Amino acid sequence: MVQGEFFDVSHAKPEDELPDSAAQPERSRRGLKDFTIPKLYRSISEVSALAGIEQYVLRYWETEFSELRPHKNRAGNRVYSEKDIRVVNRIKELLRDERYTIEGAKQILKQELESERKAQLADIKPTEDDDQLPIIPPPKPTEITVQISELHEIKKSLLILRERLALTK
Repeated sequence: MVQGEFFDVSHAKPEDELPDSAAQPERSRRGLKDFTIPKLYRSISEVSALAGIEQYVLRYWETEFSELRPHKNRAGNRVYSEKDIRVVNRIKELLRDERYTIEGAKQILKQELESERKAQLADIKPTEDDDQLPIIPPPKPTEITVQISELHEIKKSLLILRERLALTK
């Protein structure tokens, strides 16, 4: 009687054998690493390693570029969001690869971020559907007509009132 590792194979037939691993693709096993949560924030050392830039350079860029403002956690350590990392990579491209000066890179970065914001605002604008009612009705335009001479009179009377209040103190 021949014994297998977990079962008795003495009465097994050749056609009962399991198919070759080449005929059937291997099932991939999922480990815990497949289910990791992506990081929302990274430390300055991680960003430094990702971008290939020293930490002191990142700190200097924070002082020069108003667009690069990483938040700080409770301990006071910088935490970079994905947006901050994109800005760091773009600054690196402008300064190192395209050889812009800091002032030139500031201007280009400001223009790019403004155009990006405008594009996002254009995407957010609501469509004009008859079926959909606006959540907040738009304010009705009200017209206030006041003569300039009336405004000057109001200004004079307020100035007189201010002088009287200053004298009573």
